[in-house]
This record gives sequence, C-alpha cells and structure tokens, in this order.
Amino acid sequence: MPILAGIHPVAEALKAKHPLDRLLVAQGAGGPRLQEIIDLARRAAVPVRFEPRTALDRLAGTAAHQGVVAMGAARQYAELESVAAAEMLVVLDGIEDPHNLGAIIRTAHAAGAGGAIVPERRAAGITDVVAKAAAGALEYLPVVRVTNINRALEDLKKRGFWIYGLDERGAEDYDRVEYARPTALVLGGEGKGLHEQVRKHCDRLVRIPMAGRISSLNVSVAAGVVLFEWKRRRAMAPSG
Repeated sequence: MPILAGIHPVAEALKAKHPLDRLLVAQGAGGPRLQEIIDLARRAAVPVRFEPRTALDRLAGTAAHQGVVAMGAARQYAELESVAAAEMLVVLDGIEDPHNLGAIIRTAHAAGAGGAIVPERRAAGITDVVAKAAAGALEYLPVVRVTNINRALEDLKKRGFWIYGLDERGAEDYDRVEYARPTALVLGGEGKGLHEQVRKHCDRLVRIPMAGRISSLNVSVAAGVVLFEWKRRRAMAPSG
C-alpha cells in the first residue's frame, strides 16, 4: 500500500482525488497548511486519525514527514447507491484482519453478492494485502465504506432489504431460515461478533450450529457457509 508523507504530496493526492485509505496526523501538529489537508480529507470522506509522531516516523520511514502521512487505498470505494439494486449485500461490522476481509470479498463475489459494506473506523480498509487475499475479486465486487454501520443498515431497510445477522447467540439455524430478498448478511468482527446496536438493527439473527467444542468459526469461513447456502436457495427459487 503506497505511503505518502509530507504536506505537499498529501495535499496534491487529495486535490487529485486519489483513493486514500486514511490520513494520519501527528498529535500536537498544527498550522494552516495542515488544517487545509485535514479539511480536504474530511470533505473527501477520508478518515483522519491523530497519532503519536513516532507512529508516523515508523510508517514514513523518516522523521521528515511534516506531521502528516497518508495511506493509499488499493482500490476506490463505491457509493451505497451503486449497490442498492443488489439481491445480496455483505455488511462487515468491524473486520480488522485484512486477510479475512480479502477472503470474505472473494467468497462474496463467488456466491453472487452484489457488494460489501465496511465501516471507516476500527476496521480494515482496502489495502494491497486485502487485494491479494481477494484474488482478483475486488475488480468485480464493489466495496462501500460508510461512517456508521447502523445508519447504513437503516438506509438498507428503507430500500427494502431484510437484515440477517450471523451471531452464535442467534435463535435460528442459518440453513432453516427463509431468506427474504433483497438480503443483507451482517458479519461481526473477529473475536467480538456483532456490536449490540448492530444486533438490534437485524431483522433475524442466525447461527451456524457447531458439533464440536468450539463455539464459532473463523469469520471468513462462516461467511462462506452462509453465503453459499443463500446461493443454493437462490438457485432453487422459481424464476419470475
């Protein structure tokens, strides 16, 4: 993933609307030129994080970064409107491991999903690691980044989507529930599952019954299990 360091390179990238995953600003840094960059980033919906200067030194490989470092995105994000006509969307509630994110994107595309939705904070973005793990699927599956997953779910409901959250505490088995269309499948982060407010926005909570002593699967494996069950049901459904 390309790293841009310094006021001029970062400002020019923002003005040219190059895809950026996030902007890091050194804590305590200031001045009108830096504030202009922060304003440009916020207008472009690029997340801004304030980090210790030593963190920026490590990323940039130098201390001469003028208090600002930008992390480039491997691909441009899509808008929610562009995936609103999909039969299936995958909503990711805080997937932090880029390998998991890439694997889910690859599986979602293979199962026939029309897009993935990720939050801008406390989650992996579209990096080179994600692109490699997705094995080409990023070329075909749009990824939407939103500021708030709960608001995105509310928006999807207004557009007619039924929201199914995958949760080990769910009351229904994933292979017994009837999936209404259009469908949005919500997956929680590694080790944390769905956030409580996200759970409350789901119409149904489904689970994968486990035969062994382990209570849950890796999130990318779980995504494959449920998505391909949805794909099987979709293939069996009468046309028209």
